[in-house]
Amino acid sequence: MAAILGKKLGMSQIFTEDGSRVPVTVIEAGPCPVTQVKTEEKDGYNALQIGFGAIKERKLNKPRAGHFKKAGVDARRHLAEIRGASDVQVGDEITVESFEVGQKVKVTGVSKGKGFAGVIKRHGFAGGPGSHGAHFHRAPGSIGASAYPARVFKGMRLPGQMGNRRATELGLTVVATDPENNLLLVKGSVPGSSNSIIFIQTT
Repeated sequence: MAAILGKKLGMSQIFTEDGSRVPVTVIEAGPCPVTQVKTEEKDGYNALQIGFGAIKERKLNKPRAGHFKKAGVDARRHLAEIRGASDVQVGDEITVESFEVGQKVKVTGVSKGKGFAGVIKRHGFAGGPGSHGAHFHRAPGSIGASAYPARVFKGMRLPGQMGNRRATELGLTVVATDPENNLLLVKGSVPGSSNSIIFIQTT
């Protein structure tokens, strides 16, 4: 299983040999040095810790600076874990060459924040008539009767914060890789705004 940290650069399109247009997300993926190898014996589970994004060492606190110094790698702004055993060693680099065209991947990121939204925008409610004396337009409707249940059930779809939460897009396909520029092209859209950090993992 291959996994890597990256930065969403934005969306573009490419054309196949038969002339079909394919919308793609351009991702700057890696290179990600392995900063720690966790084992069942020492840590209770198997995992790799990888880093992404250069940062000046003077901007780190002493514990984190010591962590990178112990691993023998340059300081990184972002860290992530890849669960599972692996024969990779501390100091090795994970690049886009770990991915192949046609592979299925899942991409995790923080979705775009859309602020406080009502039930129509947030959950797709139909709403009521827009005119002709109606008093029910964009309200959610009945959420809990008086006699029974005499309360509002947990999990009721109501207005609230929309977006700005961890989201994972499944079933995406790797369309192309560019090892020289550390670019990964994935068919379709992925969570997050441009320049946001995302985690790409094969399924």
